[in-house]
Amino acid sequence: MTRPARMVVVGDVITDVVAVLSGPLAAGSDTGAEISIGGGGQAANTAAWVAAQRVDVTLVGAVGDDDAGRDRVAELERAGVDCAIERVEGVATGTVIVLATDDERTMVSQRGANLRLTGAHVEQALAAVPDAGHLHLSAYTLLDAGSRDAGLRALAAARERGLTTSVDAASAAPLRRVGAAAFLSWVRDVDLLLVNADEATVLAGGLDPAAQGRALSATARRVVVKRGGAGAVWVDRTAAVRVAAARRVAVVDVTGAGDAFAAGLLTAWLAGATPAAALSRATDLGALAVSTVGARPQP
Repeated sequence: MTRPARMVVVGDVITDVVAVLSGPLAAGSDTGAEISIGGGGQAANTAAWVAAQRVDVTLVGAVGDDDAGRDRVAELERAGVDCAIERVEGVATGTVIVLATDDERTMVSQRGANLRLTGAHVEQALAAVPDAGHLHLSAYTLLDAGSRDAGLRALAAARERGLTTSVDAASAAPLRRVGAAAFLSWVRDVDLLLVNADEATVLAGGLDPAAQGRALSATARRVVVKRGGAGAVWVDRTAAVRVAAARRVAVVDVTGAGDAFAAGLLTAWLAGATPAAALSRATDLGALAVSTVGARPQP
């Protein structure tokens, strides 16, 4: 395998307030939790995990001109991420409250400055990295009308520059709101589409994972269906199917596990790994992510 060219990741930069609950949420009362505050956002997390694999990575996103935004950028730079971040005056940096249990997490989101990411900023950021070989887009950018132009421009500009592309479908609820047909039209012919089980059901119906992947491969050249503790499935247009089992580890916090999985998959695949080897690396990083609190690699 060879070292991949620079990866450009486009999408959210967020402050995560993570509460790992001690038991079921007691609605209207008190529930004990371990609470931490730190960096989050699907794109930012993925970029941090990519940097941890010693692959050059540039993150393109937006934060507010506030302390939270400055903190988020500083911690990403310390992690080795090159930041092409637009600072938006008068708008807060995005924040997510994450309620985490052993095997699930529920998020309450304030998208903040992420909604103000512009196509012009994406164009400028891509022009500044002529060594880039791949663009990875968090679909949150597409799923919000305010940032959709930036997401569409990112994919178009990547194709114009000859970059390979990937998209993480992001979240089932906003996918339902925009509709499967619209979303699939936006990501048509990307090189790799990542979906979890819920997202795959929204986009391809209640089929088995391999059948969902085959259905979605009419849109994307390659599809990976992430199944959490049940592993993952890779499908491409040659009808090849690869299945990887999940690593068995004690689950502490599932926040960011999909982002770590994406980073492992992409860095291995772009280095020339086979689908089976790329899935294996992805599941290794996903297991590492769920074994610690927070969405980023531990220093």
